[in-house]
Formats: sequence, C-alpha cells, structure tokens
Amino acid sequence: MKVFFDTSTLLAGFIEFGETSTSPQELIDKVVAGRVGQPHTAWHCCLEFYSVATRLPQEFRLEPQEAFRLIEEEIMARFRVHQLPDRDRHDFFRFAVRDRVIGGRVYDSHIAEIAKSAGVRLVVTENQRDFLGLLRHGIRVLSAVEFLTEGASSSTPGKPNGVR
Repeated sequence: MKVFFDTSTLLAGFIEFGETSTSPQELIDKVVAGRVGQPHTAWHCCLEFYSVATRLPQEFRLEPQEAFRLIEEEIMARFRVHQLPDRDRHDFFRFAVRDRVIGGRVYDSHIAEIAKSAGVRLVVTENQRDFLGLLRHGIRVLSAVEFLTEGASSSTPGKPNGVR
C-alpha cells in the first residue's frame, strides 16, 4: 500500500519530543525495516522538515547539517518524494480560491494535493484536521498511533532520546 507521510509525522519520527514521538518513531522504525508498503512524502515536507527542525527550541533544534543528513539519508533514501505536477498547479489555485483556502492553510492543501496526485490511499499525519478534505477522494487520514493500531506488523522498538 502507498502510505504518505506528512511533515508532522516525519519530525516526530526523527526528533525525540518525548511521549508524542513514540508512535511516529515506531512507524519510522517500520519504514526502515521495510514493513510499511511504499512510503511516500512531498518535497514540500522535506522543506518544512528542514525549516522546522532548524528553528525548534534549543533542546530539540538540529544543526543545518544534521537536518540535511536526515533528509538525505533517511527521507530521500527511503521515501518516494513527490512534487505537484506542472499541469496541476493552476487548478490547485482555482480550487483554493473556490474552497476559500486562505493564509497558511494553503501549505497543507498543497501537501494534500501532492498526496492525491501521487495516488496514495493513506496519509499519516499528526495534524489530521488539516487533511480531512482528502476523505472525499477516498484517501484515509490517520495519526501514527491509529496506523499502528490498525495492524501494521511488529517493529523494532524506537530509539530513546535524541535524534534517530
């Protein structure tokens, strides 16, 4: 199954934020072990990962070279990374105007549209409400804990504390 990972799951999966990272880290362990079908994400999520990871509060913040290493060695090496096809860009804005998508909501709408154009059937995100529009296209939206609960196979326990 094609499974799309949003930035929120990637961040919590690779950076230890405490209890909120438990399920995303377990899910990333499954990706590493090859137990999550075909993992997908967006180039936009890679940009957000770098942006957020390098400006987090000091106790969580990554140095730019560490953020890049995770993107290169973990995300780009294990995930299919998609962009919105050129042919869909004008329609994306038409739909954003029609649906009154304003401000920062346009970024999550962009990621959702990339997931849809990639043909995924499931999006894993810790910000589910931002992706509920995908339901009308038959794309399920689950948190990492919901995905794991639904029966993903067992994995290696997540690494405690620090960057993965």
